[in-house]
Amino acid sequence: MLSGRRYQLELTVEQAVLAESFGSICRAVWNVGLEQYREYRRRGGSIGYVEQSRQLTQAKAEFGWLGEAPSSVLQQTLRDLEGACRRHGPFRVRWRSQRRWAPSMRFPEGKLLRVERVSRNVGRVKLPKLGWVRFRWSRPLGGEVRAATVSRDGGHWYIAFRVDTPVKQRTVSLERGRLGVDRGVVQAVVASDGRMFDRAFVTPGEAERLRRLNKQLHRRCKGSGRWHATADAIAVVNGRVRHRRADFNAKTARELVTGCALLVLEDLDVRAMSSAAAGYPGTGRAQRRGLHRSIRDKGWFALELALRNAARTTGTAIRKVNPAYTSQTCPRCRHVDRKSRKSQADFVCTSCGHREHADVVGAKNALAAGLGGYRTWRPPAERRVREASTTRERAAVVLPRPRESSTVFGPARRRPSKGVCPPGQLPLW
Repeated sequence: MLSGRRYQLELTVEQAVLAESFGSICRAVWNVGLEQYREYRRRGGSIGYVEQSRQLTQAKAEFGWLGEAPSSVLQQTLRDLEGACRRHGPFRVRWRSQRRWAPSMRFPEGKLLRVERVSRNVGRVKLPKLGWVRFRWSRPLGGEVRAATVSRDGGHWYIAFRVDTPVKQRTVSLERGRLGVDRGVVQAVVASDGRMFDRAFVTPGEAERLRRLNKQLHRRCKGSGRWHATADAIAVVNGRVRHRRADFNAKTARELVTGCALLVLEDLDVRAMSSAAAGYPGTGRAQRRGLHRSIRDKGWFALELALRNAARTTGTAIRKVNPAYTSQTCPRCRHVDRKSRKSQADFVCTSCGHREHADVVGAKNALAAGLGGYRTWRPPAERRVREASTTRERAAVVLPRPRESSTVFGPARRRPSKGVCPPGQLPLW
């Protein structure tokens, strides 16, 4: 199974300058290749990696600076560009700006990368045209190195190894391992068994410092030395917040999928829910802006990615259901009424009087919708698992069987697949 291992690099001054130049060359190759894809699409043709790689070899003879970066890195950049254009289309792939894009490069030939452990906390790797580079050995590799990606995040350089780790025997609980998850803005994660997960990612001191730094940034001339210094200070604080959020999502995902056979999420369009509120008509834009800011702060989509990543090693099946009326349906009598949701945290059914936490109700209803066809669910024969012990005491969750004709829990929405560029040839190098 392919996994990632990320370490902090300790580059020398010369190696840092080389890494910056390699990243700039990769950015230029990406932008020129993307313009080729767009121009081919405008003229009704298409271009692929093979043709672009051939033109890149010819361009090295005319532009000597292209030969300063390793050839494998530039070829991998073209491969990544081809995959991005096939998935999203050439006009939806982002142009890599010099100011907004952080240098990044991938070394795809894992057999040529030599990784050694120097001491308890220090390791080193030999990269093409960079030589031996030291990094902080914070965790073991645990497998064979297949590729490596060097990138800059803030003021530090990092290396991420793609490692082929041995697949362990999966352990799931087939009797009790069914869980619904609701994502909120007050409690970040709420499970159907009553567990709640949340933490503050920004301390009060950091919030005050960010407020003062943002005011300074708007007062200073854009592009000046002081403007860049203030922007770097803001990036340092935001980097700490981002790392805390990633750590919280990883730990929460691991705790949720451990011993769980089926995990149900609401199929939320997080991008639309967290977009800017300027385009909304009418009043209440300030409230929408605060809601969208809270959604981005909790990291809903990052949690979903963390759950899918953790489920790869535990054998947990993740299912997404239609989120319509999950917070307005009583889990006991299945009565749907928006007045049952008294507040953000209180749910009192107007029909049977059932009282419970509103986020727990949403998680239970999501699980009830996801259990359709999963009442007698077992892993397929080709994916054998070792059943975990079911003696662990958990909060009892009583869920009625959803009605087949119910319009509350409909099928998950699917996006239409996108087409592929038509064949054609048009060199632009």
